Amino acid sequence: MSPSPRPMTVPRFTAMKAAGQKITMVTAYDYTMAALIDSVGIEGILVGDTLAMVVQGHRNTLPVSVDQMIYHAEMVGRAVEHALVVVDMPFLSYHTGRYKAIENAGRILKETRCQAVKLEQGPGQVEITAALVAAGIPVMAHFGLRPQSIHQMGGYAIQRDREQLFNDAKAAEEAGAFSILLECIPGDIATEVTASVKIPTIGIGAGAGCDGQVLVMHDLLGLGMGRVPRHAKQYADLGGATIEAVARYRDEVRAGTFPGPEQTFQ
Repeated sequence: MSPSPRPMTVPRFTAMKAAGQKITMVTAYDYTMAALIDSVGIEGILVGDTLAMVVQGHRNTLPVSVDQMIYHAEMVGRAVEHALVVVDMPFLSYHTGRYKAIENAGRILKETRCQAVKLEQGPGQVEITAALVAAGIPVMAHFGLRPQSIHQMGGYAIQRDREQLFNDAKAAEEAGAFSILLECIPGDIATEVTASVKIPTIGIGAGAGCDGQVLVMHDLLGLGMGRVPRHAKQYADLGGATIEAVARYRDEVRAGTFPGPEQTFQ
């Protein structure tokens, strides 16, 4: 697939639902990977707070800061020419009131080239979504499994509360969110939620009935050291290829065959 001839915008992204076009998103955390992903015409790139786990090595997403999100989002934004870049608002960056949320989200937009933010919208964050939208900041709402509430939820579990999910979706739409991310909910519920709102739903572990899908880049490319979540699909084994390549380099240096004549200046 060739890249889109013009940059993706929030209105174009939202309009894909009405046009019946599936939306594709992948996470990215640095310039090189973002450029590679963008080159194939992906509609959205998410600078996810998952970087706390897949880049920083933490056990959950809670430790990452606003400054760290901005650092990675700025690198991604410099690489992207076509995709809509959405940045996660990390834990406690929007939980202490709408003014702090606007300040942090505003920093993200001002200091990177991203176009939107994503927040894990529990019942208490609806007014935050509305305040951000009123300030001119596009918001992707995220519910179902909310990793920032992992201790409250008691673990990474499938979310099956149909009524709560429908209420969350309607609340997000009414608050002005341009799209919704649904994480780890049964496929039939996700399909019904998708049909109940006019804005697009992006699924991760939510079945094929969503308007689009997002995957963590490390899962998609096999960079998770063999750990692939049940909801993900590994399309390549770059982890294995990396280990093999570095091992060959080690062996050639030890054997004295690298660098060879072709890598040596005369």
